[in-house]
Amino acid sequence: MRRIRLAMLGLLILMASCKKEGKGNLKIGHWLGTMEVSESQKLPFEFTVSQNDEGGYVMKVYNAEEVVEIDEFTFDGDSIDIRMPIFEGHIVGRYTATEITGEFVEESKERSVPFKAVHGPQDRFDVEKPADVNISGIWETYFKVNTEDEYPAKGIFMQNGNEVKGTFRTNTGDYRYLEGVVTGDSMKLSAFDGSHVFLFLAQVTDSTLDGKFYSGQHSIQEFLGARNEAFELPDSNELTYLREGYDKFDFTFPNSDGQMIGLDDSMFQGKPVLVQIMGTWCTNCLDETRFYVDFIKNHPDLDVQFVGLAFEYSKTEEKAFEGINRLKEREEVPYPILLAQYGTSNKQKANEKLPMLNHILSYPTTIYIDKFGNVKKIHTGFNGPATGEKFIEFKEEFNKTIQELTSSKETEENSETI
Repeated sequence: MRRIRLAMLGLLILMASCKKEGKGNLKIGHWLGTMEVSESQKLPFEFTVSQNDEGGYVMKVYNAEEVVEIDEFTFDGDSIDIRMPIFEGHIVGRYTATEITGEFVEESKERSVPFKAVHGPQDRFDVEKPADVNISGIWETYFKVNTEDEYPAKGIFMQNGNEVKGTFRTNTGDYRYLEGVVTGDSMKLSAFDGSHVFLFLAQVTDSTLDGKFYSGQHSIQEFLGARNEAFELPDSNELTYLREGYDKFDFTFPNSDGQMIGLDDSMFQGKPVLVQIMGTWCTNCLDETRFYVDFIKNHPDLDVQFVGLAFEYSKTEEKAFEGINRLKEREEVPYPILLAQYGTSNKQKANEKLPMLNHILSYPTTIYIDKFGNVKKIHTGFNGPATGEKFIEFKEEFNKTIQELTSSKETEENSETI
């Protein structure tokens, strides 16, 4: 039934895209959207609708300090199709001036989440009572508790009255800009960024969290947390490394022109190389890509070559490159992004494409290679702007590493491999 439902949704999207684009008549101002992540739980998020100078609609989604701008709307009669920036997801359904009802659909992942939005000022979460506790601080947290897949995370929160902002850091990245409330002894946090649909609910005390994490309708994870200001995750530079028997990193994958590109290509010769293992569907990868694009713009004379290796959900090579080219165009990415894999982002299959690595633990992962082809460092995950101080630490460490890679004092004799 689910496949039939998705096929029908896909047909609706196709029909909408083939019809003439109308102007629509959405009401300008504040809206509250909800995603139905289970039969009993809905994820709320706030957005505004405005119009640009050309008369087109602009939707701005707010998650704490993050603003996601969406400007691709298609109307036909009372049908609406809202395409996310960069990512393949759509909101597709029916609309009136003050209400939208439909689904958020990601075809390649075969996922959909019921969606509804209503115009007018409304709170993200209802606050039924004053907060019993203040959860500001650091929390040692474990997801998928009491299973073989249990993993650690670092909760980082700031509470002001009932309002809470923060995130969970993991070994592979962060769970985005989370925003919500503590009402009584209940914590409620959410984020919708155009790709991820995240809802965190927990019972809280001064020292414990006991909750559930909903990721769309496809995943529900139990988590437990304890206040621990000294808690730290493992070093992101020690999680991924070259397997025994390998002393170099290498790849050969196609670009959008069908050319096979490898590290022996002339663009990489005699200069440091940063290899970004990523996917166009990955929001942490997007954060990292934006950081790299800004770095390159601010250091135009620095002779360092970046290259992305994309692992895509898209079912065909054509659709995968469509997503890659969309990312490059919208974010003005100046470096090549090659297609390493399509049809799945399965990390085990990804590892088969890059067998010199002990594992692909995270999208993104960046391999730092010196001008002699030696791997100097491998950084797993990306601590994005939502992580606050950790993002600042990352930027400082990144600049230091680049300085070391580009130092004129570096010689082949003192260049060591991992």
